[in-house]
Amino acid sequence: MRLVLFGQAAFGQRVLAGLRDAGHEIALVYAPTEADPLGQEATKAGVPLRTPKSYKTPEVAAEVSGAAADLGVLAFVTKIIPQTVIDAPRLGSICFHPSLLPKYRGGNALAWQLIRGETRGGFTVFWTDPGIDTGPILLQREVAIAPEDTAGSLYFDKIFEAGIAGMVDSVNLIAAGKAPREAQDESQASYDPLCTDEHAAIRFGAPARAVYDLIRGCDPQPGAHALWNGEVLRFYGPKRVERGAADAGQLPGTVLSIGAKEIVLAAGTGAEAGAIAVGRVRIGKDKLAAGEAAERAGIAPGSVLGDGAVSPR
Repeated sequence: MRLVLFGQAAFGQRVLAGLRDAGHEIALVYAPTEADPLGQEATKAGVPLRTPKSYKTPEVAAEVSGAAADLGVLAFVTKIIPQTVIDAPRLGSICFHPSLLPKYRGGNALAWQLIRGETRGGFTVFWTDPGIDTGPILLQREVAIAPEDTAGSLYFDKIFEAGIAGMVDSVNLIAAGKAPREAQDESQASYDPLCTDEHAAIRFGAPARAVYDLIRGCDPQPGAHALWNGEVLRFYGPKRVERGAADAGQLPGTVLSIGAKEIVLAAGTGAEAGAIAVGRVRIGKDKLAAGEAAERAGIAPGSVLGDGAVSPR
């Protein structure tokens, strides 16, 4: 098939390579910059590359229409692509999304699945339409979400490779005339906003499980955060740990212990109390090992961290 590929980063790069290996012709590639991994792959392969600042121009619509492509392929796209561009290829376009649609529509599906404690996830390849992640489903594959997964590990360890294969399989199904178009069940649909600092503010009095899920859902971005002496601390690499009997009466947010590789924090109250270890802490622009971060910030066992600010400095 003759394709126009929109995408970015390593995912877009690998999808381009996979589609070419499968024998498909790439008429045009759209990437953020020439230096982007997808841009580099297109240049290496001799595929025409475009790097517009916006897809909402008559020039882009004319380019895609003039490419006489059979299909548009959206592989990790963060910019808005207007429907005129989506519909320009003969068969329209397909898009990758890292959730089992219709659940978790929106731009931060991985984060929200973990924040809400989901135990199963996956990805969907769907036919694009004017809605946000609302088009008919072509292909879905499920993965297990482990209790220790972060948004980063869920994507890179479980969805990344499977998603690349799924995109190539989807194009192959279309080429063979065997691609389904299953309408999404709107009664099961959910949509979440971008996960920002407003959502990533830790409330240590919340159930320990919820605090833990927030930290892993916001790892690596934007980083769940708390306050210490007016300074923003962002936490990464969380794990649940046993809370000792001597720690039972500690206030939520109390630093229970500090080691070179972890800081252990109290969260929750009563039956919902628990302890959470974090392996790395970001202070300003520096992401540090837990012990080094505690030393820099002047945190000691018994220190009580404050809840995260909605708009941290």
